[in-house]
Amino acid sequence: MLRLTDRGTAHTCDGVTRRDFLEIGALGTIGLSLPQLVAAKERGLVNKEDDDRSVIMIFNLGAPSQMDTFDPKPEAAAEIRGPFAPISTRGDFQITEILPRHAQVADKFSVVRSCYHTAAAVHDTGHQMLQTGRLFTGGVNTPHVGCALAYLRGPKTDLPPHVILPEAIGPTGGNLPHGQDAGFLGKAYDPFVLNTDPSQADFKVPDLLPPKELSDVRLERRRRLRQIVEDRVAEFEASPSAKLMDANFESAWRMMTSPQARSAFDLAKEPKSVREKYGLNRFGQCCLLARRLIEAGVRFVTVNTFLTVFNEITWDIHGSKPFTSIEGMKDIVAPMYDQAYGTLIEDLYDRGLLDKTLVCCLAEFGRTPRINPAGGRDHWPQCFSVYFAGGGIQGGRAIGKSDAIGAYPAENAIEPAQVVATIYKSLGFNLDTALPGPAGRPFPLVDFGKQEIRELF
Repeated sequence: MLRLTDRGTAHTCDGVTRRDFLEIGALGTIGLSLPQLVAAKERGLVNKEDDDRSVIMIFNLGAPSQMDTFDPKPEAAAEIRGPFAPISTRGDFQITEILPRHAQVADKFSVVRSCYHTAAAVHDTGHQMLQTGRLFTGGVNTPHVGCALAYLRGPKTDLPPHVILPEAIGPTGGNLPHGQDAGFLGKAYDPFVLNTDPSQADFKVPDLLPPKELSDVRLERRRRLRQIVEDRVAEFEASPSAKLMDANFESAWRMMTSPQARSAFDLAKEPKSVREKYGLNRFGQCCLLARRLIEAGVRFVTVNTFLTVFNEITWDIHGSKPFTSIEGMKDIVAPMYDQAYGTLIEDLYDRGLLDKTLVCCLAEFGRTPRINPAGGRDHWPQCFSVYFAGGGIQGGRAIGKSDAIGAYPAENAIEPAQVVATIYKSLGFNLDTALPGPAGRPFPLVDFGKQEIRELF
């Protein structure tokens, strides 16, 4: 047994009792539950200009219908083209009338209309492939691109390198991993997850606040206690486990006590007019918070448009409960999404942040070309659209082409690995860069031969 002290219940000079000592486990509540904040070593893989690049990934859980959004088919039959008319944009392509704010900023983003994958048509497989570049097979869980970035570059400030807003993806029917953690890199590089709704009037970030029962005095006392422990277990402190604990503790402490971190998450600092412009809903306020976090030095922010596909109005427009109808998409989903995205792009541009911030809007698959008997569209991974703005991307263009009914790529078929490679490329990484994979073998960022979508740059 490793004895940390032989003083029994005696008090130390600063009032630490045996009970306090046993409560050292509570240190987890102020930091050891935040392994994603471990400081990564500087690796010197890219130059300073590339190191300043950041990413906002908007993940459109549920999967928008390509025909009803970014790839309209006005010449197709009614049961294929759907009820929405195409409109012109400031780019060289059309989108549908349910996204008028997108049309106004289309010169700043480019849409890729020829994405596809061959995995099962369930949400979870698409979540994995579009956020990590790979399908999880053989027990190998590839890290989310934001987690790989956290490993390769570490934090820029007291804020974590990768944040997920508002929560990680919840149940979507497949009971498989969703690709939103660090996978084989280990929990030290997991994202910081907000786990609360920033649109609520009493919005606070749980992990920026110590438990209510712990006063500032007690927190500082426990920090001094930890120093006492360190003095008595020098041999243990030299071990890898202890070094990890040390990094966790110090990083969590820095974040909790950092005025910069608290300020970045404080939406009350934004004028009411700005908050209203984004939309006073969960997604709108997440987009505003994403801008604030990028501005404050977070490297990667993942915004989940929705958290589940069940009993919530989402992009998952099967047409019957517990899913959404095409009308629900038009009346609820599209206006909320359109308003927040258009405002985010304009805000980043006006603040001079868009050139160094890649905003990528992804989804797990598309929807069936033909409207089903329930008046909706079902899962369809054979063809779907994604789009990119900022971060070195040239806007205003449509890349690739689907066939006449939006069922299959007709030109320049794009795989999920290429989407992820495009993100890495925008960040300045050589795609041959290796991560420490399972069993210690080198694991490239994307599979050999997979390249970025070059037409975007």
